[in-house]
Amino acid sequence: MNNLDFSAEPLFSWYVVLLALSGVLMLLLGAFAGGLKVGLRILNVVVALGFLGYAYYLAFVFEGGTYYIFFKVFILPVALIAGSVKAIVERSNAKNQPAPQAAAFNPNAPQAPYNPNAPQAPFNPNAPQAPFNPNAPQPGAPQAATPYPPGVPPQPVADNPYAQPAPPAQPPHPAG
Repeated sequence: MNNLDFSAEPLFSWYVVLLALSGVLMLLLGAFAGGLKVGLRILNVVVALGFLGYAYYLAFVFEGGTYYIFFKVFILPVALIAGSVKAIVERSNAKNQPAPQAAAFNPNAPQAPYNPNAPQAPFNPNAPQAPFNPNAPQPGAPQAATPYPPGVPPQPVADNPYAQPAPPAQPPHPAG
């Protein structure tokens, strides 16, 4: 460290130290902050390498003469570090939030008419499911009229148990 002399040139020496410190912080955030988006991580690493390279140049390669100190150059690392910390905190808070609970199934709740053009609710795999009822009328399916009087169950054909049920025998109507 032949160029860092805090007693002879304290401003220059602190400038080099702050460049290196900013570069290291941004490099650590870019390399190890898993909560950041890829673009922000790459930007952190590129700017950090630039800061570290310039600090190395000033500390070890620079042989004197004129140099410029840009204090505005420290606005970018402060903004990137603050934005990175904010993004990490927001992502960790989002992961710790409990998922919204689905409403319990109410079989007696009124059903809205089916509208194929209406936006559908997103699928929720954690929502409770109604028990399956094969005899329940299906929405949108036409209901077939039964040829049997109400309350009379269909009767199987006596000689073929696999045949379709036949209507029960009706007593003859009295002529009148």
